[in-house]
Amino acid sequence: MFQTDIIEKCKQNDRQAQLKLYNQYCKGMLVVAQRFVRDTMEAEDIVQEAFIKAFTKLEQYKAEVTFGAWLKRIVINKSIDLLKSKKQRLIDLEEVHLNVVDADYENEWLVDDSITVDNVKQAIQQLPEKYKYVVILYLIEGYDHQEISEILNISEVASRTQLSRGKQKLQALLKIEKNGTRS
Repeated sequence: MFQTDIIEKCKQNDRQAQLKLYNQYCKGMLVVAQRFVRDTMEAEDIVQEAFIKAFTKLEQYKAEVTFGAWLKRIVINKSIDLLKSKKQRLIDLEEVHLNVVDADYENEWLVDDSITVDNVKQAIQQLPEKYKYVVILYLIEGYDHQEISEILNISEVASRTQLSRGKQKLQALLKIEKNGTRS
């Protein structure tokens, strides 16, 4: 059965099609949610709520992006909403390599070999919330500024500015870490 056929059946409230779509995406969406929230049960709740929202709003899905990308955005929004409501810190990132998309910044992002992934994780945790979300969405999740502006309900200019400032703060934190002068 093709993806579009499954989605059409889901629009008609076909429970088997909904289960098939759920089984196809639930593990991947749980990984996304766990990047944002510490608690596995909360991440599972976020995924459940995201699927409920997706199924109730399926008529709004226009196939301009893949269903997975559309659902991922819902999961991220739900995660951020939960974090904002609880003022909770973002999860420690797993062994993630921060890939800088902009080649212009390549030289700016050279860090000393003594900086570990844990140092980067801790530094991201210390970023102010408004920078932290943009840094994670851009560097970790790979969203562009237009997508980030839609997800966080900010302008593209604000996304670029917050990313730039977040990167600067992250670099400063990593330099402090390297020099061992952390407070």
